[in-house]
Amino acid sequence: MKSTNGQLLTTYQKEGYLTGIRVADDTQALTYRNEYDALEAEVGKEKCEIGLIDWHFDYEFIWKISTLPKILDVIEELIGPDVMLLATHFFCKYGPREKFVAWHQDVTYWGLEPPDAVTAWYAIDDSDVGNGCMQVIPGSHHKGVQEHGKSDQEGNLLSINQEVPVTEDEADTAVDLILQAGEMSIHHGMIIHGSLPNHSTRRRCGLTIRYISPSIRQAEDNSLKRPWKPILLRGEDKHHNFTSVPNPYPLSH
Repeated sequence: MKSTNGQLLTTYQKEGYLTGIRVADDTQALTYRNEYDALEAEVGKEKCEIGLIDWHFDYEFIWKISTLPKILDVIEELIGPDVMLLATHFFCKYGPREKFVAWHQDVTYWGLEPPDAVTAWYAIDDSDVGNGCMQVIPGSHHKGVQEHGKSDQEGNLLSINQEVPVTEDEADTAVDLILQAGEMSIHHGMIIHGSLPNHSTRRRCGLTIRYISPSIRQAEDNSLKRPWKPILLRGEDKHHNFTSVPNPYPLSH
């Protein structure tokens, strides 16, 4: 990979996120959106909202996005040369509706030890303030894993309605991660993030792609009550903490 002399890593370690990184050109981005549109037509919008978890095993375009070299180059700079794909999950908000994603940390219910993972958020559609783009609270990953409660507000898209308490002052520091289709943001597994409702008539769909180092292990059940099925994408697995899973499709080039 081409080194950026640690600039990405320095920013990521300090702020807990990166954003506006172009990983697919306009032609690729349109192709992936069209393939997602076809999947949406096949399974329905209700299923697409939060129900497409780990479908990279069954739909090649999801695998292609998850293994884009430009994404993996960034991940490698952040966690080292050994990279595993932990999971994929679409978050698709249709508008105008009051569905939202409460403030939370990714790793809280993942059962990983140590609780260290990186999430790439690939924009299938343009994502902006109008259609409920993701927000992060910079530097909040430095506080470690926070205790989560349940959201009192109806419409939380998180699987078990989890929510971490955030003060008004903390919320005031939140940054909107505005992305064009084909761009991605990256966030630390412990950064506090969420998103407001989509009050527009535009869809806001993104693919979250989770990556870990092979040194991570699954110490307890995740919130889905099933074991992770990570796939080694780069480097080598010297730890063998997970059952080996073959690539469902060839790697992207």
